[in-house]
Amino acid sequence: MHRIDVPDIRAKELLTVVTLAEYGSFVAAAAHLKTSQPALTRTVKRVERILGVTLFARNTRRVEITGAGREFVAVAERMLNDLQLTVRNMSEVTREQRGRITISTYSAYAVNPIPHLIRKYRQTRPLIEVRVREGRQSDIVEDVRGGAADFGIGYVNNVPDLLETVPMGKEPVYVVLPASHPLAAKKRPRVRLADLRDQPLISGPSDTYLRRLTDGAAASAGFQLQYVVTVDRLLTVVHHVCAGVGIGILPKHCLPPFQWGEGFHPALLVEPSLSVSVGLLLLRGRYLTPAAAGMVALIKENGIAKIGD
Repeated sequence: MHRIDVPDIRAKELLTVVTLAEYGSFVAAAAHLKTSQPALTRTVKRVERILGVTLFARNTRRVEITGAGREFVAVAERMLNDLQLTVRNMSEVTREQRGRITISTYSAYAVNPIPHLIRKYRQTRPLIEVRVREGRQSDIVEDVRGGAADFGIGYVNNVPDLLETVPMGKEPVYVVLPASHPLAAKKRPRVRLADLRDQPLISGPSDTYLRRLTDGAAASAGFQLQYVVTVDRLLTVVHHVCAGVGIGILPKHCLPPFQWGEGFHPALLVEPSLSVSVGLLLLRGRYLTPAAAGMVALIKENGIAKIGD
């Protein structure tokens, strides 16, 4: 890239555009940035003039981001996050003794096995702060893509090409039964998918990989599964199962590492047996700080499925 091709846009101007996109209001964005509304307006107009596009459509009531604005904000967020990571890395001691790392993963993994990994990690790096962001697979991918997290731990099936995956193992899928359910009466170790036909199920959103996996298996067997409750986080499925609302279908490590009284009974799903591939999610070409690289190395050394078993 020739120097003449680089637009003259400063980091604070990028932050202004991102903040306005987030708040959708010049007044609210100006208050958050502790600046005046006219100054914020001038900054946005300057960026639009440099880019030659309209980022925001203004009217008397609110501000709406344009298609070009959404595309630019995605790039601006990534640039700001990369800059933040770089500055943070500059202040770190190269031997990983200070700094901060952010991991993005499922809530279930944040319960187990992440705490075991962090405990082992901090035995040799007690001054490093570890942050854990919890969300769905789409949140994990976006956190890694946008730089909000150094890396993610989640499913490595069907991720975007811009992410690099490091598979760490496969997890079998379990049926999670309320303790009072007839299928749990004999505490059978396995339950067939066909046994769940016409049963009330608790599930994550329909666009998640696990839901598509189980729905696909049912369709291949010639029937549809019946969902009565949909929740955002897989760990919440267990709470609904324990309350007797319905049956859950979850990967092994989405089950708590201990029994919640007599609230539920887990049984391996069979006929067919299903599994999900779990591993690390990293942004291709992004430099990992020494602190983050240390955690990645620890995960690779120990594996994910082994921790906490």
